[in-house]
Amino acid sequence: MFVDYAKVLVRAGDGGRGAVAFRREKFVPKGGPSGGDGGRGGDIVVVVDSNLNTLQDIKYRKSYIARAGAHGQGGLKSGTDAPSITIPVPRGTIIRDETTEALIADLIDAQQSAVIAKGGRGGHGNAHYATATNQTPRYAEPGKPGEEKHLIFELKIPSDVGLVGLPNSGKSTLLSKVTSARPKIADYPFTTLTPNLGIVKYADYRSFLLADIPGLIEGAHAGKGLGLRFLKHLERTRVLAFLIECTDPDPRQTYAVLNNELNRYFPEFIRKPRFLVLTKSDLVRETPQPFEDLEWVTISAVTGEGLEHFIRTAVNLLKLNA
Repeated sequence: MFVDYAKVLVRAGDGGRGAVAFRREKFVPKGGPSGGDGGRGGDIVVVVDSNLNTLQDIKYRKSYIARAGAHGQGGLKSGTDAPSITIPVPRGTIIRDETTEALIADLIDAQQSAVIAKGGRGGHGNAHYATATNQTPRYAEPGKPGEEKHLIFELKIPSDVGLVGLPNSGKSTLLSKVTSARPKIADYPFTTLTPNLGIVKYADYRSFLLADIPGLIEGAHAGKGLGLRFLKHLERTRVLAFLIECTDPDPRQTYAVLNNELNRYFPEFIRKPRFLVLTKSDLVRETPQPFEDLEWVTISAVTGEGLEHFIRTAVNLLKLNA
């Protein structure tokens, strides 16, 4: 199951308390204080795992609670620090405070990590409090509490090329033909219910990441269809590929609708490089000539026509906008 949103409670461990103790060696009848410090509580840490592409495990676990540090002991023995809890997340995960909406972490790079809740410091033992006027202090410091936060985990998939189009415009079929991904494909709208990713390999062992986003309809920016839920996954896409069927009676109008939905959701979309992909060319005798001011390619995922041209165009735009 694809999950891109989760609410989570994280609670770092409390610090252990310091010890109140005194030296009791033979021939030292009035030994000084020897209470050790408490150990530090465990942190809560997130780390990017490149093998993950969903927040499913986090959503169903719901809480992460670290252990407290061990208490200090006599003989100036400090308590051991508690281990941190590590939460693996996919690339593109954003973590915010549920109450303040403050950004806690934005994990975009492979193996990136961040401490999202700090464990409490251990308390000082009574050995820290000996003075010239108080050589036998009977006080030790309690450990500091660990941080507790209610957080929102949200996934925004980073991809190189994002496929944009109306429902049933051929996005999933194209993905299946140029990558090893196997998305669900059927001849009815909204077959794709979650984003699908695939690696497109080309010359010299190079590749780029292609994302298939569920189809958009007019009003998607306001939540119609599946648009509002998945438009966010295009925010980190480097190049946009607009898919329009060759049988479309007005491809310019369709492009205007798609472009408008993107821009109304996230105005920065207007600055992203893009190209047009006219799909299902096997269904028409003559393909339309829709645009003079936008690069376009014609493809048929069924016959394989134009797929190499599609890859070359995508690669060139990625290089120009590296």
